[in-house]
Amino acid sequence: MATTTATGILRGGEWLLAASAAADVFTPERLTEEHRLIGRTAQEFVDNEILPQLDRLEQKDWALARTLVKAGAELGLLGVDVPEAYGGLGLDKVTSLVVSEKLARSASFGATFGAHANLTIVPLMLFGTEAQKRQYMPRLLSGEIIGAYGLSETGSGSDALGARTRAVRQADGSFVLNGEKMWITNGGFADLFVVFAKADGDQFTAFLVERGFGVKSGKEEHKMGLHGSSTTALIFQDVKVPAENVLSEVGKGHKVAFNVLNFARFKLGAMCSGGAQGAMGEAAKYAAGRKQFGQAIASFGAIKHKLGEMVVRTYAVESLLYRTAGLVDERIAATPHDPTDGSAALAAFEEYAVEASIAKVAGSEALNYVLDENIQIHGGNGYVRDYPAERHFRDARVNRIFEGTNEINRLLIPGMLIRRAVKGELPLIPAAKALQDELLGPPSMPSGDDGVLADERRAVEAFKKTALMVFGLAMQTYGQKLTDEQEVLMHLADITIDVFSAESATLRAMAAASGQAARAELHLDAARVFVNDAAMRIDASARQALAAMVEGDTLRTMLAALRRVLKVTPVNTTSMRRRLADATVERGGYPLA
Repeated sequence: MATTTATGILRGGEWLLAASAAADVFTPERLTEEHRLIGRTAQEFVDNEILPQLDRLEQKDWALARTLVKAGAELGLLGVDVPEAYGGLGLDKVTSLVVSEKLARSASFGATFGAHANLTIVPLMLFGTEAQKRQYMPRLLSGEIIGAYGLSETGSGSDALGARTRAVRQADGSFVLNGEKMWITNGGFADLFVVFAKADGDQFTAFLVERGFGVKSGKEEHKMGLHGSSTTALIFQDVKVPAENVLSEVGKGHKVAFNVLNFARFKLGAMCSGGAQGAMGEAAKYAAGRKQFGQAIASFGAIKHKLGEMVVRTYAVESLLYRTAGLVDERIAATPHDPTDGSAALAAFEEYAVEASIAKVAGSEALNYVLDENIQIHGGNGYVRDYPAERHFRDARVNRIFEGTNEINRLLIPGMLIRRAVKGELPLIPAAKALQDELLGPPSMPSGDDGVLADERRAVEAFKKTALMVFGLAMQTYGQKLTDEQEVLMHLADITIDVFSAESATLRAMAAASGQAARAELHLDAARVFVNDAAMRIDASARQALAAMVEGDTLRTMLAALRRVLKVTPVNTTSMRRRLADATVERGGYPLA
């Protein structure tokens, strides 16, 4: 197993190889009073200002949308990630996570907010010159001007570097932009755009483009969901952009795009977690009040299963999100930097790009499950607009497409780990070889540890070994051509996501039990159910990956090794889900908040 870095902070992906102590992992139970206060502020803002205005927003009242952004600005919600020197609050990434969770209960406004705060303010903060920040940041933070992010095009959604928008340098050093961007959130009314184009031939470059430079918006898209957010094309016809409005450097647009996406993926995972928690409350209250056959449907085992599983999946996502936020904050704090310099945050999110992609995939798919089952619990009422369940479901579908599709992120997760291994930044290859030697030797006796969640901790170690075995065989079988084997990479991603999720949930539950947190027994139930079910998913993914790579006697040998590594005895998840469901109904919402 690998050792930690000199700072004692695990590097990105290093949890796959190294053990973590529960006391070292940040969890929601460790939030400070300041964190909770800002969370309450954001929640009251949504409850009092946003939710009562949903119908007007869905009628495309963009003047109202601008007013609401300004109202959020007055509460400081736009400036969480911006240093005080530029008018922000300069708070940690845990606070940023908390705010995103709370804003998620209004998905349309959450999209408006995210495009402005996360996709415009953040890249300006991380890559802008001092002059650019002084020019635009105060007005963005006050909500005087609204931002948007122009990356996608009709022919280059996932293939961002294939953009066809062109920027031709003029004699005075300025650039003239021609092209079109698609599916731009806030596109109908934003004032400032972060736009990506090919400059000086084929150099992918980011620009700060004001609407007043000549940017035109297309018609509002007729979308499945998010009817309360503006989504249009952006049209650039001979739009002249001053030389000083290049963001970062000519040819460095990929640095801007990909690093901002790391941050945005993490924040999207947070919004998915918050959305799941909000919908869970609606499902629990409806199940408690809806009677069939003379009793509340919340008393039926099939409904208990759904409510319990909502809790389990949300718990795992929430756990990995807060763990990641803690890692990011620790790395920023351990990196010498000026408070006005965004380079430390930039480096931290680049370090934890794998975890950001995991948060995006796991969060969006957990939310999808919760909202689908929310409709099912509501029955026919879930399918009509009299109840919010229908709107939630439509609004959330895009999360699996936003910020890089889940398929792209699944390819990125193992791809980034393998690239780091090849560079020697992550000792994945020696760990896989060590596991191979271990499997050739006599079986080792299981540890005699019988402490809290001992079986689950042993299961997580088995999950890691399974991941190493599949990674090792994949690299050995395909070498540099592994990037072409997308089906195998997808299986590797699913295994990796479950490893990080299971360990994060287990460590959080251990911390809750040792710290005598409120409802600690429910933490243990959630972790046990997740680990139990992850074992079955990992086993299935590993078997399919192995069968895709080898056959005959070699396959039989590998399957025997898998059986030796992955020995997890099933537990009674029915009773645990019932307890979680009952607690959800009793509380009228997510019981572990």
